[in-house]
Amino acid sequence: MSTSRKILAEFLGTAVLLCTVVGSGIMGQRLANGNDALALLANALATGASLYVLIVCFSTFSGAHFNPVVSVIDYLRGGLSSKQLGPYVAAQTTGAIFGVFAAHFMFELPVVEFSHHVRTGPSQWFSEYLATSGLVLTILLCDKYHKAKVPQVVAAYVVAAYWFTSSTSFANPAVTIARGFTDTFSGIRISDVAPFIIAQFFGGLTALFLAKVLGGKEVVVDIPQAGLHEQKLPIQ
Repeated sequence: MSTSRKILAEFLGTAVLLCTVVGSGIMGQRLANGNDALALLANALATGASLYVLIVCFSTFSGAHFNPVVSVIDYLRGGLSSKQLGPYVAAQTTGAIFGVFAAHFMFELPVVEFSHHVRTGPSQWFSEYLATSGLVLTILLCDKYHKAKVPQVVAAYVVAAYWFTSSTSFANPAVTIARGFTDTFSGIRISDVAPFIIAQFFGGLTALFLAKVLGGKEVVVDIPQAGLHEQKLPIQ
């Protein structure tokens, strides 16, 4: 498949993802009458549902990364070439910002604005580190051992991480940058963005290390049942 089609898929997928994140945040806050828990629940469920659909639709085209950390880890594993990495990250970031602008336009807000939502401090940074390491480890292990279940598992993790992390699990540099351009429920101050991104990349590298440790050495085992001719299993 041509690189241009992969880049377009990453742009569109990330744009829709951010349109969902920001749009559902706006709608949830407007309808929740000040109940932030209800607004967060709506935000989390909409994001998880959208992510499931996007992974199913775009994984064939680009791998459905929608996340610079995922793309960098894929590059380090040899799945993405050095020529593709830059365009992937650029498409994800610009697509994310476009998705925020689209959500603003839908809800009759200023298309371009900057967030004043404070999200900073060691606990928030550690939260992003854990959220991203968990997300990337989920992707790596599920892709290796339960590939058909990747969309469901990733979507479920994201919904859960909205609730068990103090930062509400951005876990994505493109998402973090884009959410700096919305002064709504989902926003983050531009000045708070950089530490989040640093924590996210460290989380991704930790996940890669853990995946290698858990995977161990592998052998090819012939398993003819159910139409399977070979399957990689870890040596215990």
